[in-house]
This record gives sequence, C-alpha cells and structure tokens, in this order.
Amino acid sequence: MKGAEAVGRALVGAGAGQVFGVVGSGNFHLTNAMVAAGARFTAARHEGGAATMADAYARTSGTVAVLSVHQGPGLTNALTGITEAAKSRTPLVVAAAEVTEARSNFHVDQEALGRAVGAVPMRVGAAEDAVATACEAVRRALHERRTVLLNLPLEVQGSEVPADTLGEAVWPLPRDAVEPSAAGVEALARVLARSRRPVFVAGRGARSPGARDALEALAERCGALLATSAVARGLFRGSPWGLDVSGGFASPLAAELITDADTLVAWGCSLTPWTTRHGRLIGPGASVVRVDDDAPPTGPYDVTGDVELTARRVLEAAGAAREGYRTPGIAEALADRVRWRDVPYEDRSTRDRIDPRTLSIALDDLLPAERVVAVDSGNFMGYPTMYLSVPDEQGLCFTQAFQSIGLGLATAIGAALARPDRLPVAALGDGGALMGAAELDTVRRLGLPMVVVVHNDDAYGAEVHHFGPEGHPLDTVRFPETDIAAVARGYGFEAVTVRTRADLKAVADWLAGPRTAPLLIDAKVVAERGSWWLEEAFRGH
Repeated sequence: MKGAEAVGRALVGAGAGQVFGVVGSGNFHLTNAMVAAGARFTAARHEGGAATMADAYARTSGTVAVLSVHQGPGLTNALTGITEAAKSRTPLVVAAAEVTEARSNFHVDQEALGRAVGAVPMRVGAAEDAVATACEAVRRALHERRTVLLNLPLEVQGSEVPADTLGEAVWPLPRDAVEPSAAGVEALARVLARSRRPVFVAGRGARSPGARDALEALAERCGALLATSAVARGLFRGSPWGLDVSGGFASPLAAELITDADTLVAWGCSLTPWTTRHGRLIGPGASVVRVDDDAPPTGPYDVTGDVELTARRVLEAAGAAREGYRTPGIAEALADRVRWRDVPYEDRSTRDRIDPRTLSIALDDLLPAERVVAVDSGNFMGYPTMYLSVPDEQGLCFTQAFQSIGLGLATAIGAALARPDRLPVAALGDGGALMGAAELDTVRRLGLPMVVVVHNDDAYGAEVHHFGPEGHPLDTVRFPETDIAAVARGYGFEAVTVRTRADLKAVADWLAGPRTAPLLIDAKVVAERGSWWLEEAFRGH
C-alpha cells in the first residue's frame, strides 16, 4: 500500500469522517483513499472556502474534520481559513501535500507557514510512520483542541508502506474531563456565597447540554444571571434569567446588569476584550473568576477544571439557595427588554432602502425556529447575530476570531452539512458575499436549502463609518450598486431584491414552497449610520 492511501485510511479509521478540499495532483490519491475508506468528501471551489467549511463543520458537529489541499498554493490559498480555525482552537487536521525539493515551483516552507498562523505542524517523515503519524494528528486535534497541519511529502506518499506497520488505525479515546481541585471548588463556593449580584458568562468550553444543566442548577442556587460569549449564544435559551450575549453585542439592559455585577464567573470563556467591552463591563471591585480546563490560573479565585464537573462540585459545596440577582424587578426587566428586538428604535427605512433592524426582525419572524445561522464579518454583523434567534448553542456558527470578511458563506455550508435537520441561514455583507461568491456554486451543487441574506450597502461599511466622520475620502471603499440577486440566479439560486418590508413576501413564498433551489436575498440596506457595535470593534485594532 502506498503512503497516500495509508494516511487517508488511517485518518478515517481514527475518526475523521468528513473531508473538505480542492483536489490537485498532490492530494488526489490521499483524498480518494479517504473516500474509499468511508469518508464524505465535499469539494469546494476555493481552498479558502474549503478550510472554513471544515472549521464550521468541526465546530458544529463536535468532531474532527479534515481539510485536504495541494502542495504550495493549495495550502497558501487556505491560510486565512486555517488561521481562523487555529485561533478558535478548532479540532481540525489539514492534510497538505508537500514538495521538499527547493527548485520546485510549489516549494514553500509549509511548516513555518503553519506555525506562523497558530497551527501545530507535523510531518509524515517516512512511509513506515504513515499510520502512526496520521493517528497522532487526529489525537492531537481532538485532545489538545488544535488545528494540526499534517504535511505529506510527495515522495512519502508514493512510497510503499511496510505491511507490518499498517495495522489498525487508533481511534482516540474521549478527552478526559479535568477534575477541579478541592481547594479551587471551596474558594469559588465562598466567592459565590458572599455575592449579592453574580453573573455567569459561558463560552466555547461550556457548549454542551451537560454543562448547561450544571450551570443553570448552580446559578439557581446562588441567584446568578446567565450570559454567554458570542460563540456560545443560545446556550441558555428559554431561561427567564438569561442576558443573551455579553460584550459588544450586549443589549443596553444586559450591559447594565453585567456592569453592576459584584461577581463575574467565566465558564470556559476567556473574557476577551470583545466579551467585556475592553474591560468596561467589569464593574469596580467585582470579583472575577475564570473556570477553564486547560488554562493556568491567572487570578486568585481561578479554577482549572472541566466546566460541568466544576459547576457540579461547587453546587455540592454550596449552601442554601439565595435570591441574589434574581429579584422580581430584574425578572420583569428581562422579560420586557433584554432582547435587542424589544429595544425601541427609529426605523430609518426609505422607499429604496430597508433598515437592517427592520429586516432582521421580519426575517426572525418568517424563518423556521430550527435554524443554524452563520455570520460574516462587517459593519452589518451585529444585526443578524443578535436579532435572529437561535434554538440552542449549536444554532450560531461564529467564525470571527480572525475577523476576516468573506468566510460567512463557507461557514454556513460547513454548519449545514453538520446539521442537515436545520435550515441554514448565511448572513453576509455585500463585500463578503462577492469575495466568497464562488461557493454559491457549492451551495447549489450540494442541494442545500439555504437562505443567503446579503446586507448590501454598496460599500465596505465598517471603513465608511470609521473614516467618514473624520472627513477622509471614501472612494476606495464605496462601489457602484451591484445586482447580487442576478449574480445568484446565474449560480442557480432563486433570488429576491428587498428594499422594503413588503418585498419579503417572496421570502415567505419560498419558505412555503418546495425549496428546490437555495434562496438569496439581496437586501438593499440603509447606509447612513454605523452599527452600534462598530465603535467597540475598532477599539480592538
């Protein structure tokens, strides 16, 4: 058996059953070997799209995915998506063909490229190591929650693998849950016992039903309000004590209540500047505790431990139930105005342009509740992220760690394949939509019943609203009006141009019909003002 076939079979045998990519000569045999071993292969139109599809699939499914790329340009084309995955600690194996001869046009230092963007570089150095190295790549991706760049030299791919090294691929055992120390549990229990206004903020490390149940039980005991980071949105859906998202996307009421908290506990959440509004959501004198299973403690009350286990241990150590932050007045306020759609606003829609808030509220009412929403980056992104409700913690796929535009459509494809039981909704800006337009063909080819919503202001809106008030010329970031609906029809989509709320009837008709083709909504949105979160975003530059 050749090295390429041995690696492909080993990756599938170790549990990587979904592969994305663009096939060239260097990864042809590897990809076919994975398919022959039972993997599902999804061909993208660009390696950047394939990388983001793999990232989104792994996030949504909770499994390891594989990205298969050609040597040299295949890898460099995929680097933005790989960077997003690496920054997000997505369990992903990038199987990259590699040339080691410096005279080759395809030669680049692939190991250095992977390390530069935060991936873990590995290499199959010899044919006899093919199976073991492939299994180790899957294990590291899963157990260390890392994006692994597995370089596959062409000469090794073409070499014969010794029969005595083939063996059975090793399926990694589940990662062991980290038991918190008794001292850490007792310290956190004491902090919560003296807290009068505790708030829990749950992040990626808390995205499981078991963790949700444990956190809700502990929060009920100590009277805590419940918030999430953006990537965990939907975790506490249905709780009357939920604040939705903490940070730049927080509603005015949520921001006020988080700032007034005397104890803030981050559960599997790193409390980035985005989640805390650059620290302004942490009130003076508030106790801050971080619970994480692989981050060393940085504060006096931090706990190293699995979120679910730690919450259950603290619940066992906690005393009698307390009212805490759960007063009748807070309950009434949360019911009335914690959601962004319940916050009054001046509708700035015109005859030619629709307010993105009006658009998002109408779509939230029209689209089925069982949905998975993927959001691209840009000025518009807060509206679909916060105005479109999601059913649970798997309802929003948020590839924003690198803040690259153009990833949203590929994100929606990966998430859709991981959750075929839900309607996929891709929320894009016009810049990101046109940047990733090649993957419209992938949506159509796969037969995905997707809704693509393009917030079209004929500009790179973030730059317009950041530099415009200072009087800078904006010709470089504004464009002539583009008929993106016509572009979508060319790819085989149904499409509708939306300028007013009445134009959304076509969306209702599509939802009521057979949905035999995907739908693109070219929403001509008002462009006079930047979104509420934009000022927060530029503070991080």
